[in-house]
Amino acid sequence: MTRLSLGSLALIIFAAGTAGADVVAIEDATVHVRPGETLEGATVVIRDGVIEQVGDAAAPPEARRIDGDGRVVTSGFVDPYSRLGMVEVNDVSETNEGQFSSDLDEAIHAAYRVTDGYNPRSVAIPVARTGGVTSAVAVPQGGIVAGAAAWMSLGAGADARAATVQSPAAMMAALGDGALEAGDGSRGFAAMRLRELLTDAAALADRRDAYERGQSRELAAGRLALEAMEPVAGGEVPLVVTAHRASDVAVALDIAESFDLDLAITGATEAWIHADELADAGVAVILDPLANLPASFERAHARDDAARVLAEAGVPVAFSNAGRASAARTLRQRAGNAVARGMDWDDALAALTTAPAAIYGVDDVGELAPGYRADVAVWSGDPFELGSHLEALFIGGQQQPARTRQTELLERYRDLGH
Repeated sequence: MTRLSLGSLALIIFAAGTAGADVVAIEDATVHVRPGETLEGATVVIRDGVIEQVGDAAAPPEARRIDGDGRVVTSGFVDPYSRLGMVEVNDVSETNEGQFSSDLDEAIHAAYRVTDGYNPRSVAIPVARTGGVTSAVAVPQGGIVAGAAAWMSLGAGADARAATVQSPAAMMAALGDGALEAGDGSRGFAAMRLRELLTDAAALADRRDAYERGQSRELAAGRLALEAMEPVAGGEVPLVVTAHRASDVAVALDIAESFDLDLAITGATEAWIHADELADAGVAVILDPLANLPASFERAHARDDAARVLAEAGVPVAFSNAGRASAARTLRQRAGNAVARGMDWDDALAALTTAPAAIYGVDDVGELAPGYRADVAVWSGDPFELGSHLEALFIGGQQQPARTRQTELLERYRDLGH
């Protein structure tokens, strides 16, 4: 590569020297306030990190104005199952944080917290921002229960504490192939361990004094793990279960009903088979719309329009890239593919905005409404079209720099002196 694309150059020029403005007005744009509500020729006003107004009112005189004519404005996108900040190079083990062995004796990692290992300066985060991604739910992986995920804001310059929007955002678990080793090679044993853990977490909550006196039976895990599971067993923190095979999805639904859990399914290759049951139970699904091939025996019934089938049945659908940190910027491309396979455009927008917010209970992101956090993306056109590019990105009202590791390397090697 010897020169920047026009889109990248425009983004750099657009962002230069203006990241700290407190009041910004994006004028005369096509604004997707929320899925299903679009305003033409509208103005979005950002003040002190939040959306102040959206509509046809004039911009405040003190605002820095951005010409939105011909542009499309959306809420920033959310990666709802992400390894951003947790991994740099997949094949280099020392750069993988929160990636646990599935050894039978080390199957429960419920006390692990993503925030203790999250790296807000990961080189993958600026790349994700180039795809309009402003938040990510960073997840651990491995075993039957991997630990507590956290909703992280991806703004430049934040440390891990400042970047944390919600922790725990969910407890991450697995059924099916992902838990076979931890389940001694048995799907049923892994499900049994999960049921046992939930039962004992509730028991600890009810009889903590007896436990502290050593007057209780042996429990399924240590005190810290059981305490971490208490809010899950109480329905206060979602349980997000990785399950691909239809039968594993059915087991997850049964466990959630038995314990009255707040459940979501990720992976979900064959979840479309249980679309009606998922809709009736109000269980959301996080899937990769490009996972349309039978990559393993537990994904034999993959289909390229699974997102459409689920959404049309009334299942809340969110999109992920199966946790690949380097691919977070491709979420909009994946949404475009879902639309090409019949999913409604507004449902695809919801899959990257309002659906993740609802799954994790974060109530001030996902919409461009007054009072909401100003995570705002300005696009040259339809963000789900690859010919469109990001022209400006705001996270918490701060305009984000366009530089990434790739652009820095481009600048470094642009002129080789010959």
